[in-house]
Amino acid sequence: MLRNGPDAFGWVTILLHWTIAILIGGLLALGYIMTRPDIDPVLQFDLFQWHKSFGFTALGLCVIRILWWLAGRHPAAVAGLSARERRASFAVHILLLCLTLAVPVTGWALASASTLDIPSFYFNLVVIPHLPLEKSAVAEALWTTTHAVLAYSLAGLVLLHAGAAVHHHFIRRDAVLVRMLRNKWRDG
Repeated sequence: MLRNGPDAFGWVTILLHWTIAILIGGLLALGYIMTRPDIDPVLQFDLFQWHKSFGFTALGLCVIRILWWLAGRHPAAVAGLSARERRASFAVHILLLCLTLAVPVTGWALASASTLDIPSFYFNLVVIPHLPLEKSAVAEALWTTTHAVLAYSLAGLVLLHAGAAVHHHFIRRDAVLVRMLRNKWRDG
């Protein structure tokens, strides 16, 4: 089943979810490593380019994920969740979608506003044009801070999200996690 069902996620949703999750984890780790003060400048340049390439990939997949979410059916909440838990889950998912979009956009803004004016090479295949932003040290500092704050906020929210899924799986023993791990094939 490619599309979401009444009580199960489809393969497209599952694939987008886990691909974006892996990208986020990798981008957070890469972002930390590439900004270390003792890193070789040549390696640092390459890591920045990889970070930007994977960031643009995450941005594209996030746009697809949002469009898929807006156009598709949403499985019903797992039985046993209170109204408050359903509202909290919805709010966390909306925040995750917003941050997954905002973090790469602010990274793109940072690269665009940088006074270094270094092109963004998408996996050394094409150059992604800069956003039409003023290049200045002040703008670069603003976008650097914004990108970092949003990235760390996303990391915290991802940990909360994963912790809740683990709690539901091991403590509450419901299907919250399982239905994002596998797809239930249904008749009719």
